[in-house]
Amino acid sequence: MPKRLTKAQAEAIYAKLAEIRPDPRTELDYVNPFTLVVAVALSAQATDKGVNRATKALFTFADTPKKMLALGEEGLAEHIRTIGLWRNKAKNVIALSKILVEKHGGEVPHDRAALEALPGVGRKTANVVLAEAFGEETIAVDTHVFRVANRTGLAPGKTPDQVEAGLMKITPAAFRRGAHHWLILHGRYTCLARTPACARCAIRDLCLYCDKTDPSKPRPSKAAANARTNVSAASGAKAKKR
Repeated sequence: MPKRLTKAQAEAIYAKLAEIRPDPRTELDYVNPFTLVVAVALSAQATDKGVNRATKALFTFADTPKKMLALGEEGLAEHIRTIGLWRNKAKNVIALSKILVEKHGGEVPHDRAALEALPGVGRKTANVVLAEAFGEETIAVDTHVFRVANRTGLAPGKTPDQVEAGLMKITPAAFRRGAHHWLILHGRYTCLARTPACARCAIRDLCLYCDKTDPSKPRPSKAAANARTNVSAASGAKAKKR
């Protein structure tokens, strides 16, 4: 079983992250709940900065479902061609805009099931919208949050749902509103996927990650790592022959 932090340790981690970012916010630009839904849907397999560049002009004249429908799929596509999977995303945004107009009076519903029923909107996007637009205490689990939760020992899990459940259980109520932002920003700028910046990590002493990077000791190259692996394998083979 993976190591887990205690509730007291988890609270200490959030307290330190809160000191660094006392007012955590999403880095996606939006002007209302509808543009938030669109921005989060577009951010799948794309960077927030890339999405913001694409939506800067788009949201000036297509900030409601009706206006988005009027723009049309081809018109929308012209704005988001720089974003990954833009063709499918354009179809989804137009489709969800139509549903919002026909079934919800042009408003974004404050309801998880209704949100997840929208094309291109999954649990992660619904959690972001519920927290950001409606103030609910939800924790959206993307790749950054998933990595940080597992590495630190906050909420180890094999799936995003498992990690989300673990985070909701261990995160103190006082920190739930900002938890998603603290974890995603920590993963984006400090607890990096390939080479985590452990030397400047504010929660280094609390984190249970066993392979912390040490700036005084250069990380071995892939060639060196492979060489060690080959030596170990060869030694094991000799041992078996004996």
